[in-house]
Amino acid sequence: MAKILIVDDERAIRNTLREILEYEDYEVEDVDNGIDGLALIQKQNFDLVLCDIKMNKMDGMEVLSEGLAVKPDLPFIMISGHGTIETAVEASKKGAYDFISKPPDLNRLLITVRNALERGNLVTETKVLKRRVSKVREILGNSPAISKIKDTIDRVAPTEARVLITGANGSGKELVARWLHEKSNRSTGPIIEVNCAAIPSELIESELFGHEKGSFTSAVKQRIGKFEQANGGTLFLDEIGDMSHSAQAKVLRALQESKITRVGGEKEIEVNVRVVAATNKDLLKEIEMNNFRMDLYHRLSVILIHVPPLSERKEDISILAESFCNEICSEYGMPVKKFSDGAIDALKALPWTGNIRELRNMVERLIILSEKTITENDVRTFANPSGSQESMPSASSPAAGPQVNFDQYASFQEYKDQSEKEYIKYKLQKNNWNVSKTADDIDIQRSHLYSKIEKYGLKRSE
Repeated sequence: MAKILIVDDERAIRNTLREILEYEDYEVEDVDNGIDGLALIQKQNFDLVLCDIKMNKMDGMEVLSEGLAVKPDLPFIMISGHGTIETAVEASKKGAYDFISKPPDLNRLLITVRNALERGNLVTETKVLKRRVSKVREILGNSPAISKIKDTIDRVAPTEARVLITGANGSGKELVARWLHEKSNRSTGPIIEVNCAAIPSELIESELFGHEKGSFTSAVKQRIGKFEQANGGTLFLDEIGDMSHSAQAKVLRALQESKITRVGGEKEIEVNVRVVAATNKDLLKEIEMNNFRMDLYHRLSVILIHVPPLSERKEDISILAESFCNEICSEYGMPVKKFSDGAIDALKALPWTGNIRELRNMVERLIILSEKTITENDVRTFANPSGSQESMPSASSPAAGPQVNFDQYASFQEYKDQSEKEYIKYKLQKNNWNVSKTADDIDIQRSHLYSKIEKYGLKRSE
């Protein structure tokens, strides 16, 4: 239900507007002056403001300007009994959605209100979608390792130095690469990403350098490669340790001469590209095993940035978890949930083999499955998707690995049944054995839950 604020010093107008809007199932509040209206705008979340222009204490135009300074996306519909084209133009310039003369035509008013609310929804949805597709997130954390990375990015980004980023999967190497691009002089140009591990070795050269029509069986037309696409910008070569030897040789030549040749072509093409590479492998060991070229390694590693795993910077977990929580709750359109101190301690006790990516997935799971406040028990229960508490360490436990004796289970089904039993038992106890509430909580039918209780012989006295 949309929430609308009416700011007008005429009681008759306020009453009329409230009556017609409440009849249309809108939630309405009204005040008789701009000062009180601004106070409400600051404290509450309104979807629309209907504001008179000529009022005592504060002019409606001031309310519009100061209100948009606080809530830039809040739609304002200005109302005036002294409406002129000049007034309407001034209101529009200051950010008003529309202007309506008094006495208002109620049909036109309702249409304008609906359109303004739809526009407000579209603005909100657009911002959410932009957040979802944008990969340039802030690098969060105050640990010494993260502070060092941020400082290195600030120093290196404005230069043309090539950078090699190392670190485990999910630790945030791609984010570092994107910030190197955003803070560089090439930020207005493209950043083109290539995951070298995801492209078959026989296609990597075509992907990087492009190919001419007819250069091989499936080359039915000319293709522009990633080097050319990144011209004037940054080329991010992710998982470069998985690149084939022949592709390594061509990349080395491209770095040395700033020229490439398409597969099947003869013409040399000049490219102006800054290369940033990343790997989860120890390239020096790969060089010893003759899997990676030493000369290419030295070309790429002018600057080395190591992104530590989450397990080595657990002091950042609270900042990351709260940021992910705000972001995910906003995407889902739900109230922001809070973490208890015990929940943060429990998160810090986990091993985080999947690093930042695993933490974000965990936070999303906790938001969906927990109550308003995320507790230590929630973390211990939902950290393992099977729902078994036995496999999770307590926040105070020094052990980070699983504590379940898997040998006690004769089959996978037996293990699943035990995990399901423990999960249902925990949720029933948490809801004081209210079966209806528990069924809603875990999203199954009540009759199905009764069957599970009977199957596992669960009793309240346990």
